[in-house]
Amino acid sequence: MKLLVYGAGAVGRYLGGMLDQAGHEVTLIVRPEAAALLQAEGLTIQTSAGMIITRPQVVTSLRQAMLNSLSHDAMLLTMKAYSVNQAIDEMIAFCPIPPPLITLQNGVGIEEQLRQQFPQTPIIAGSVTTPVTLKSENIVVVEKSGRGLGVASTTAAESVRPWAKLFQQAGLKTVVAKNYQSLKWSKLLLNIIGNASSAILNRHPGVVYQSQAMFNLEIAALKEALQVMARLKLTVINLPGAPAWWLAYGVKNLPPSLLKPVLTHLVLRGRGEKMPSFSLDLTAGKNQNEVLYHNGAIAKAGRELGIATPVNTAFTDILLKLTRRELDWQSYSGNVKQLVADIHAYMPGGSK
Repeated sequence: MKLLVYGAGAVGRYLGGMLDQAGHEVTLIVRPEAAALLQAEGLTIQTSAGMIITRPQVVTSLRQAMLNSLSHDAMLLTMKAYSVNQAIDEMIAFCPIPPPLITLQNGVGIEEQLRQQFPQTPIIAGSVTTPVTLKSENIVVVEKSGRGLGVASTTAAESVRPWAKLFQQAGLKTVVAKNYQSLKWSKLLLNIIGNASSAILNRHPGVVYQSQAMFNLEIAALKEALQVMARLKLTVINLPGAPAWWLAYGVKNLPPSLLKPVLTHLVLRGRGEKMPSFSLDLTAGKNQNEVLYHNGAIAKAGRELGIATPVNTAFTDILLKLTRRELDWQSYSGNVKQLVADIHAYMPGGSK
């Protein structure tokens, strides 16, 4: 197959490299500073089983990709969720009738954005559970083995089986979900664990979870998300190496004394020493943050459904204000007491 990977950061290079080594004709759209090195030295994927060296084609823009080839069997969208709007604008300009789109963003709402703009285009929802990082522009490190991704059709008329087979034949453990919203929301549950709180406090989730007050707020945020999912009639499902169903079961049924060590272990096992994505974007000084597609999506759905989501609303508001430099990040750094007080202000009877 001829596959175009648009927004090829760590995840895009990993998936593109694996598909390339499986014999597909892969083109990566990368930043100019990465293109020269990838063209000269190829792409190396470091796994626990050894190194994989591939040489996918490389371009620096969608326009260049379209000039090189007007025909692709699928386009993998691997940019951050907040960059999808810009990608849509570029597709309108240079690829107004796109091939099937495979969405691989974390968070919810991306598929609906694309469907609104490209109603006739097949859209496949995907969620990657394999943690990867860029060691350098041409070296991707797989941090945890035994994981993979989930895929689901966004309409009943689309078959996801060929795309699942595509990834499976490339050596990627792949599961097929019946409902794409269940897929995306289940991954969201795992993504929000210790993410916003870690970014705001500028501390690793393992440190954040040492505070009982913060742990209680983390559980409250998860319970709000589960209430929204229940109202939307969405089933929580497990993904490869990502036990979302078991997380939901524990949040609903385990007493705090048992839940805290379980959840702390899940956070440490899943993230290792790496800071969560919200924190990385805040540290990098980016003026956008994916919290809007996670805690923000929970809060938005809660408002529409009449479900109170004060904790997710607070996490979203505070983190976005930090992103926009409307609040002093230093005042929150390690200051659990300040954050707890500010979140409680969003509760019923609070000052917000």
